[in-house]
Amino acid sequence: MVTLDFFTPVVDDPYDFGRIAATNALSDIYAMGGKPLFALNLFGFPRALLNKGLAEEILRGGLDVANAAGIPIMGGHSVDDAEPKYGLVIVGEVGEDAIVTNSAATEGDNLILTKPIGTGIITTAIKASQASPATIDAAISAMTTLNRESAQAMKEVGVLAATDITGYGLLGHLSNMLLHSEVAAELVLEAVPILPDVHELIATGNVPSGTRRNLSDIESRIDFGATGESDQLILADAQTSGGLLICVQEAKTSQLMSLLNSPTCRPSIVGKIISGNPGSIRVI
Repeated sequence: MVTLDFFTPVVDDPYDFGRIAATNALSDIYAMGGKPLFALNLFGFPRALLNKGLAEEILRGGLDVANAAGIPIMGGHSVDDAEPKYGLVIVGEVGEDAIVTNSAATEGDNLILTKPIGTGIITTAIKASQASPATIDAAISAMTTLNRESAQAMKEVGVLAATDITGYGLLGHLSNMLLHSEVAAELVLEAVPILPDVHELIATGNVPSGTRRNLSDIESRIDFGATGESDQLILADAQTSGGLLICVQEAKTSQLMSLLNSPTCRPSIVGKIISGNPGSIRVI
């Protein structure tokens, strides 16, 4: 399996940007239950700033994450670019009988989310200098946590369906999985883990355009009930390096929750797969 991902800076610190971009690029491999083998750098950077030490910090961040994942970065490609961009090509492997897909969710499965959401709103607030240091630290910690242990836990339990939560938000990625699996879901709002201060940041106008676009694109499939606009935006928030959303049989849920629970992962059961119009979600 081969995947790639790259984007512009989402935080101010270049080293943290490199770590976030690399963690995010690895996520697609983990979401499919795979093991990464090696990576290649994708790097755009303005030539005029090469003597500032920023490029080295971005690449160092990516290398440290690759080392933590146990894989080498075996080269890559760079271009002169007015706006910095960084990411990785990842080559990985998975056994044909062990692939986790986004099309095998089954009625009765529980939905487990492995990371809190809200990074799109927080990174927008960072650009506006409106996020507190504690909130920034919490977002960076989430975005630099590898989904490796979650993938290992899925494999041990025998999970068949999962997706990582990135640019289309929790609602978008869940609905896509439901659509491909020809099922629906209930999502329990109060069970969804949210990063600190996200509601407050929404109230002060820190909502990325991608989040509003996600909500507009998906709202016809969602029964929000009495869910307020702020919570709707959070559920649709465009994530960077989000967690895994895992479908697991009721009989295997306790085992998976036990395996997932660690100092770096606080999994939450956020809903259940039900029968209904394929791709539809009821928020309760």
